[in-house]
Amino acid sequence: MRAVRGADRVIRFGDLDLRLPGWGLFGSAANERERPRARSGEPGGPLSAEVSFEKVDGLELRVARWRLDEPSDYPPLLFFNGIGANIEAVAPLAEALTERGFIMFDMPGTGESPDPVMPYNPFTMSWTAMGLLERFGIPVVDVMGMSWGGLMAQHFALQHARHVRRVVLAATSPGMLMIPGDPKMLAQMADPYSAINEMLLREYLTAMDNADESKRARNSIGNITPPSSTGYFYQLMALAGWTSLPALPFLDKPVLVMMGENDPVVPLSNGKLLAGMIPDARLEVFEGAGHLFLMTHPDKSIGLLREFLGSDA
Repeated sequence: MRAVRGADRVIRFGDLDLRLPGWGLFGSAANERERPRARSGEPGGPLSAEVSFEKVDGLELRVARWRLDEPSDYPPLLFFNGIGANIEAVAPLAEALTERGFIMFDMPGTGESPDPVMPYNPFTMSWTAMGLLERFGIPVVDVMGMSWGGLMAQHFALQHARHVRRVVLAATSPGMLMIPGDPKMLAQMADPYSAINEMLLREYLTAMDNADESKRARNSIGNITPPSSTGYFYQLMALAGWTSLPALPFLDKPVLVMMGENDPVVPLSNGKLLAGMIPDARLEVFEGAGHLFLMTHPDKSIGLLREFLGSDA
């Protein structure tokens, strides 16, 4: 099923306009359009990454790689994105961490990766990610995940422990046994388009107290494109019933847990639970921030990542 472009929703806040894309699941044959091609990490310009389509374990994935061929004192960072988010949404983070390589991919049915033919789960997707690392000759990574991707990062670190040095978990939970967020927000997650619009509005407004961060948040938000309905549904189902909670005491890696103080989707209490269950975990809270603090608070995010992952560059 294809996404259909409707009228954009423009919200006036102070002297700024926030334009949220009007996407829907259905439309007439006359006005039905394909999902838009993903935009660059810097609005109006190309990605600085090497981008290719790779077929691994029967899945065709759009993969972006930054600086993998450049010398570094640190392993590359493997990044698992949030549900429905494309590469471009996190490209500014990848481009800022100039001291290390960075690799990520659009999940099936997200960004420019084609829809999956068959469902997948954390076990099979972790093997797929490992297959990508082997293809590019990467023996060890630091792994990071945001929101939905944080669950994948936990599973990857447990399943492929000898290939992981450090772990970063951002705005995430232990899965099924999480402490739930705002019921209204969670109900909207069933529809990727209403969920994206509502979440972007809330997150944009959290950045309004800082003009520079507000501008950067607006640019990052503009890079988010909606997934296909099939891709979004398979992402939701991939982690249905999954929890890391019993295995967290065995996650014997240094772990940085980053949480927004006012996250309506994944409350801060989930970060406290993760940090309490993982032996070598450290919790950092973004004061006043919501779910998308990597976008709304990029300077603090990058500073913490560099400190934790071992670089002051």
